[in-house]
Amino acid sequence: MAFVNIPLLAVSALVFLSVLIGLFSTRVGFSFLLVFLLAGVLTGEDGVVGYRFDDYVLSFWVGNIALAIILLDGGLRTAYATFRTGLRPASLLASLGVVISAGITAAAGVLFVGLEWRTALLLGAIVGSTDAAAVFALLTRSGVVLNERVATTLEIESGVNDPMAVYLTLTFIALISAAAPTASPWPTMALAFVQQFGWGALFGIAGGFAMAGLLHKVASRDAGGGVLALLVGAGGLAVFAATGLIGGSGFLAVYLFGLIVANRAGDVVKPILGAMDGYAWLAQAGMFLLLGLLVTPSSMQGYVGAGLAVALTLIFVARPIAVWICLLPFRFTARETWFIAWVGLRGAVPVVLALFPLLAGTPQAGLVFNIAFLAVVTSLLLQGTTIGLVARRLGVAMPDADDERQQRALFRDFALDASTPIGSICAFYNLPAVADPDQTLGAWMAAELRRPPVVGDGVVWGSASFVVRTLEDGRIAGVGMGLEA
Repeated sequence: MAFVNIPLLAVSALVFLSVLIGLFSTRVGFSFLLVFLLAGVLTGEDGVVGYRFDDYVLSFWVGNIALAIILLDGGLRTAYATFRTGLRPASLLASLGVVISAGITAAAGVLFVGLEWRTALLLGAIVGSTDAAAVFALLTRSGVVLNERVATTLEIESGVNDPMAVYLTLTFIALISAAAPTASPWPTMALAFVQQFGWGALFGIAGGFAMAGLLHKVASRDAGGGVLALLVGAGGLAVFAATGLIGGSGFLAVYLFGLIVANRAGDVVKPILGAMDGYAWLAQAGMFLLLGLLVTPSSMQGYVGAGLAVALTLIFVARPIAVWICLLPFRFTARETWFIAWVGLRGAVPVVLALFPLLAGTPQAGLVFNIAFLAVVTSLLLQGTTIGLVARRLGVAMPDADDERQQRALFRDFALDASTPIGSICAFYNLPAVADPDQTLGAWMAAELRRPPVVGDGVVWGSASFVVRTLEDGRIAGVGMGLEA
């Protein structure tokens, strides 16, 4: 049994030590995911153990399954109300934002690495999307609570931008492989785009409704939470695989599957979330360890500087430009926009996507893989370790419930009923008149905000500042007010 026990002992010990180190490292802001990634590197060919691992097919297979489980878990934790709040900005970030990021990063690839333009566009596509594993994990463990609009925009973006990145990656691989195309590639690219998003949305929504109906029937049989979690997990993976078989986006399908199931059968899903969280963390640990094993740091020595230049361009130029362009129509505050630009975390997705050209045998595939890995490490080191700090500095973090001073600083001194006519408030506090004095305070604030309100949103009117304290069914129910001295 040595052929079973020795690998099992090595893998379990590696995961155990990585988790243990990660629990302590998060206290100083070090990314949990980066610990797993570096553990794989240290175990690999250039590391302490020196184990040579180059099974790209196995890594690709494990990476896709792990991402499917992570996206399923993310979908199960997204409520319809918050989904509606962040859907439109997140959708634009997940489509146009990925294209803009990919284009600017491609320019950096040409400038700093000397890549041919099609290969540079392939690199941009690979690192153009944010990573669901990194975003879900690091937002949860950052120690801060973000306002609903910012948090849901980031989570939904990371959950639905993978299809665009996959589409662009496959498109540029096809362009590189076609040395002398005889016909225009645009019709084929358009068809592939429709297939990716159309089949992904259709299978995800249909599968979600079917699973929700099934859960209502089997829940009465007193199935345990662990059994139901296994049922939902298997159903999600089946939807992911079936969608991929017909050319659709399994990533989009499995995220929408989880979203529909959670919101159509919430009473059944709630007890299984603990088990799903365990599945997601196991998937993340296995995926990042395996991807770390694939990396050979000695092969990067000649272009570490160029790779870092590409990574820094992505973080400080491409991502901010894409975010500012995409969020401009949605009236995000400047502080919220800068924070969303900073949390453009890259994680396992770029590394998994970088396996596509390796498996396809495209030129310079090894170089593209190594630069993508450098971009991931740079992102996790710079962005992943500073989420909490940046959130507090930009003022987008919500105060703790037991922190009275911060609560008063955000929600002001006076609590008002949102159904109070705004005209009477203006008259009592000698504030400038409003166009419709009979309008309720809540309705007036919603009109002034011109965006779906979230707790913490504020409107300044004359010498007064009004802040949303509570919401009921998406409508403002309680308002805080402060007066300037």
